[in-house]
Amino acid sequence: MIVEVNGIRIGPGEPPVVIAGPDVIESERHLLSHAERIKKMCDRAGLPYIVKCSYDKANRTSLGSYRGPGLKRGLAILARLKRQLGLPVLSDVHCREDVKPAAEVLDVLQVPAFLCRQTDFILAVAKTRKAVNIKKGQFLAPWDVEQVIAKARSTGNRRLLVTERGATFGYNNLVSDFRSLQVMAGFGVPVIFDGTHSVQLPGGQGTASGGQREFIPTLVRAAMATRFCHGIFLEVHERPERAPCDGPNMLRLSDLPALLEDMKGIYDALN
Repeated sequence: MIVEVNGIRIGPGEPPVVIAGPDVIESERHLLSHAERIKKMCDRAGLPYIVKCSYDKANRTSLGSYRGPGLKRGLAILARLKRQLGLPVLSDVHCREDVKPAAEVLDVLQVPAFLCRQTDFILAVAKTRKAVNIKKGQFLAPWDVEQVIAKARSTGNRRLLVTERGATFGYNNLVSDFRSLQVMAGFGVPVIFDGTHSVQLPGGQGTASGGQREFIPTLVRAAMATRFCHGIFLEVHERPERAPCDGPNMLRLSDLPALLEDMKGIYDALN
């Protein structure tokens, strides 16, 4: 059940991995600055760190929403960050055509929640034998994830993570059911909790999603306390109010150190 990513061991008995960064690449300087500061915070807390940032965000509320620099330029930025900081990187992959070039750069390929039922896409991503983070669709019950995992495992890939990001609860709202962490851990995969998309209000602002970032620490602490959470996924920004997308549900960078200390404290208390 342990998944290794560039020397980072993810799973039961291991310190929780922090998968964090801005929602989408705004510029190379912006991403590098955030990754450097988050790394220092994780080092101080004694937690392993994987850089998260998307080169393209295909699942946007409106056509005019910012999507990022795109595949070629975005992967080039992520490749330079890897070389400069020596950190593993994760990004969403949205179509089969992107899988091969993305696998040449990314250490973890992420299957977006809306694509977790797309069989051919799941198989293409898993066949790379890279680590794969499958985000549970907000339309799925946790026990339905077992079939998604079976699809990926059919390729021979065992380097699989599953991320909980809340379930649809009426219109423009999500709710986190922490039973899902225990259910999905029972499938023999490390489970990650997405503390920021779980407070998202999809389409809540009409042409963009809203969010309630004030609840991020509460949900993260609760997830860690279940014993079935092996890492936390966080979208973090220095100035969320100025982020081109997903700002309302991103954690303010200055609030991250205290949350990391809480995570480490809960992990230490339970182990």
